[in-house]
Amino acid sequence: MATIQPATYHIPMSSNPAELDSLTLPSVVGTSPVMQTVASRVKQVAASRSSVLLVGETGTGKELIAKAIHTFSPRADGPYIRVNCGALSEGLLESELFGHVKGAFTGAVDNKTGRFEAAHTGSIFLDEISSMSAKLQVKLLRVLQEREFERVGESRTIRVDVRVIAATNQHLEEEVDARRFREDLYYRLNVVPIYLPPLRDRHGDIPQLIDYFIARYAKENKKTITGLDAAALQWMINHRWSGNVRELEHTIERAVVLAPGPIVKLDQVMPSTHLGQRRLRTGEQKVVDLASSIKQLVHIGLQTTKSDDKHTLYDHLVGGLEKELIEQVLRECEGVQTKAAARLGINRNTLHKKMQEFGLGEGE
Repeated sequence: MATIQPATYHIPMSSNPAELDSLTLPSVVGTSPVMQTVASRVKQVAASRSSVLLVGETGTGKELIAKAIHTFSPRADGPYIRVNCGALSEGLLESELFGHVKGAFTGAVDNKTGRFEAAHTGSIFLDEISSMSAKLQVKLLRVLQEREFERVGESRTIRVDVRVIAATNQHLEEEVDARRFREDLYYRLNVVPIYLPPLRDRHGDIPQLIDYFIARYAKENKKTITGLDAAALQWMINHRWSGNVRELEHTIERAVVLAPGPIVKLDQVMPSTHLGQRRLRTGEQKVVDLASSIKQLVHIGLQTTKSDDKHTLYDHLVGGLEKELIEQVLRECEGVQTKAAARLGINRNTLHKKMQEFGLGEGE
C-alpha cells in the first residue's frame, strides 16, 4: 500500500548501488503486470546516469518514481531537487532553475543559487516539462549537452554534474510536431522513457490501494476503520478514476473522516468523486445526470441551429460551451492561469491560446 507522496510504491531505504540487483520493489502496491513492468524499468535505469522521461496522466505517481530512481542510484547520497515547471512564469522559472545575481532584474536584491547548482552530484526532477518556454528549452538543452550554464545577469559559466528526470502528462511527440517543444531536447530527455499506467488499466490493484490508504488515514485520524462494505468496494472498483491514484487517495481520506463506524459505506465514497452525478440537497435529494444534461444540450442546439450553416452548430454549441467552461474555471482560480490549466487538465500554453481565441483577456 502507498500514498501520493507514495502514490504506488513503498521504496526500500537502500542507497547502495551494489544492492540494486537484488531489489525487485516487493512493496509495490499492486501486482498487476503493468506495475511490475514499471518496477523492472526503475531498477534497470537507476544505476545509469541517463536522462529519464516519465510519461503518465496526472495522479499516476510520477514524482514518486523520480524519487525512487534517485534513491536507488549511485547519486542517492547527493541532493534530490524538484521543480514544477508549470507553476512559474518564464522569468521566475529561469531564476529558479539557474539562479541570478544581485541587480539582474527588478527585485533581485541578492544573489540566488539556482536549482541546477543546488542539485550538483544529485538529481533534479523537472515536472510538467512541456510547459517550459522556448527560451528555457534552449538553456536546458545546453545543460544536458554541455553540463554548464550561467546565472541570470552573470557571464561566469557554472559546471554541474546533475541527472535530469523529467515528467509530463502531455504527448510530447505532438508538441514537437506543433513546434511547441524542441525536437533535439525531446530526444535528450527521452533517453529512457517510463510510462506510468492510469489506474483504469490496473483495476485489480484497487483493493490493495484501498487497504493501504484506509490504514494510513485511520491511523492519522485516530479512527478504527476495518474496510468498505460490498457496495462501496464495487463502486470503487468500477469507477473510472480520471484522477488516478491521487483521486483514490483523497476519496479514501474523505471516507475515513466521514465514516461514523468501522465500515465505510457507499455514500461516503461516492458523492464528490462520481463524475456522472452530483447530489444537490434542497429538502429532498435530487440527482443531476451529467450525461443526460449533455444530451439535452446537444438536442437543443440541433433544434435551434440552421441546417444550412455548417459552422454555426459547432461554433455556438461546442465553442460556446468551451468558452463558458474556461471562463468559470478562471473565475474559480481567481484568474491564475497555471491553476486554471491544472483544473482543466490542459497545458498552460493551450489555455493561453484558447483565451486569446475567445477574447478572455490575459489573466496572470
